[in-house]
Amino acid sequence: MTALVRYEVAEAVATLTLDSPNNRNALSAQLMDEFEEALAEAGKDPEVRAVVLAHTGRVFCSGMDLSEATGSDPAAGPRRLVGLMRGIVELAKPVVGVTTGHVRAGGLGLLGACDLALAGPESTFAFTEVRLGLAPTVISLPLLPRIDPRAAGRWYLTGEKFGAAEAARIGLVTLAFEGGAEEALAPLLDAFRAASPQGLSETKRLVTAGVRQVFERDAEDFAAQSARLFASEEAREGMRAFLERRAPRWAR
Repeated sequence: MTALVRYEVAEAVATLTLDSPNNRNALSAQLMDEFEEALAEAGKDPEVRAVVLAHTGRVFCSGMDLSEATGSDPAAGPRRLVGLMRGIVELAKPVVGVTTGHVRAGGLGLLGACDLALAGPESTFAFTEVRLGLAPTVISLPLLPRIDPRAAGRWYLTGEKFGAAEAARIGLVTLAFEGGAEEALAPLLDAFRAASPQGLSETKRLVTAGVRQVFERDAEDFAAQSARLFASEEAREGMRAFLERRAPRWAR
């Protein structure tokens, strides 16, 4: 079985690379398994000071693998995604998400869970759930505490596409960069290498306190709502339409 997440450590930084470009780095069961394993490995390695979440191909992550989302247990995918995002938030090391491509649906949750997020000039973003009969429910756990409420209202409800500059303006990403990702990352990684492990861990607990409270309060309810929506006939029509590359029946 070909690995879908690459794990590499160099100069005190672990890089987790989503490497399933054939399905737009969708969150399949295999990819989520490997992601959890790699994140746990980075967490227990005393030589790792920080984690970078990167991707291959033109898409950072397209969200849940819809070919699996129509299975017998609609709660499985949302709960796994909650676990992935919570793992990023609760890791005792800073996590930097870097996208040079497109980010959709559940991919926005992964990026939003990161402590810092960088987006290149070709990056685009969209909360596409509303067009599939779904809602951006579980990804709201890390996102709503961090992004501008008015902007959330627009982009959540319309499903429109927007770019890196707008993503930075609303707080979805930390920095919209021009040029290469390595150049944008370098000063951040240098800063992490100069910081103490204890200092990083305790400071991360401070800056993620609000997000962790939202997970504690809402994770179960949001996962249940997401499962209910995935199991609905309207969402099944939306997902079928997406996979069949046609407009859903409600589109006007």
